[in-house]
Amino acid sequence: MSEKELVAKAQAGDFQAFEALINANKGKIYALALKMTANPQDAEDIVQETLIKAIDNIEQFRGESSFGTWLYSIALNQSRAHLAKQKQTDLKPIEDYLPTRSADEMHNHGGHKLFDWRDPHKVLEDDELRKMIDEAIAALPVQYREAFLLRYYEELSIKEIAKIINESVASTKSRVLRARLAVRDQLSRTLEARYGT
Repeated sequence: MSEKELVAKAQAGDFQAFEALINANKGKIYALALKMTANPQDAEDIVQETLIKAIDNIEQFRGESSFGTWLYSIALNQSRAHLAKQKQTDLKPIEDYLPTRSADEMHNHGGHKLFDWRDPHKVLEDDELRKMIDEAIAALPVQYREAFLLRYYEELSIKEIAKIINESVASTKSRVLRARLAVRDQLSRTLEARYGT
């Protein structure tokens, strides 16, 4: 049965169809919520709230995007509300996370250098690096964290992300790029501090 048929049945009150739609996306929603909050219990709470909102509003789903994209929108809103409620949101501007000098200035003045990644495949498999990446992502302001996660963890297109976060495509591209630069810079600083240049 196609997603469109399942949605039609779910909107008509067929709970098994709704359950099939949820089961296809529940793991991704949990992973997104976990990355947003860095807390398994909070992530489970967000998943539950997302599912309740989805049940309550299934008749409002118009099929303009995939059902999973619609669920991401709800999950992100729930994550934002959860983070705001717990005051875990870091409101520092993104510029605080970005390098203050250009790459040429840093090179010419012996400033901060990018870490030599050596063999990226081997390094990527390292649990320690995974932890550092998670910490760098967790340090991002919420609006950048969600854009980064949707792009690089959920592999959504910029257009899909723009729709989910209610921003223009250009603004979304900028947000994803700034988040990526901030994560890269944070990782470079962490690796340089641990291993030197």
